[in-house]
Amino acid sequence: MGKFFNDISDQHKSFIEKQKIFFVGTSPLTANGHVNLSPKGMDSFHVLSPNKVAYMDIIGSGNETSAHLLENGRITIMFCAFDGPPNILRLYGKGYTVLPGDAEWQSLTAHFKLVLATRQIIVATINEVQTSCGFSVPYYSYEGERDQAEKWALNKGEQGLEAYKKEKNLVSLDGLPTALHKK
Repeated sequence: MGKFFNDISDQHKSFIEKQKIFFVGTSPLTANGHVNLSPKGMDSFHVLSPNKVAYMDIIGSGNETSAHLLENGRITIMFCAFDGPPNILRLYGKGYTVLPGDAEWQSLTAHFKLVLATRQIIVATINEVQTSCGFSVPYYSYEGERDQAEKWALNKGEQGLEAYKKEKNLVSLDGLPTALHKK
């Protein structure tokens, strides 16, 4: 049975720190808009306080999360145990995008090992935490991080990455502007 909490406890934080993957869900306000669900890896997630989290977001083929957060702020982040005791933890909150050059960028980047493909940092204020059983989640074994994103970014180079962001990351699938669009 699910349990709800007002903030991230030390036990929740410990569980989060052990996970190698998490999922981010956002959606636009329009009824026919695309709901976005993105898997995230690397050492890219940090609990900043009992009600504030952030993750380093790398360049991808879309930028739905940023567009949805700019429009309505709603975000759900889910962690799921694939080994050890079954557990699912969801963080519900309001988020926003922080870009290089923004006032918070320097203080936030201290929490991450930035990579060439770092596009932005997503920050969320968490207003509800939910845990549930995860009994039906299968076991999976962590084998390591993929290196394709790093190789792709190195091959593109800084100028190529900037051009790619301008081509692929300024608007969502539904035509909503992203935080990059404002720059």
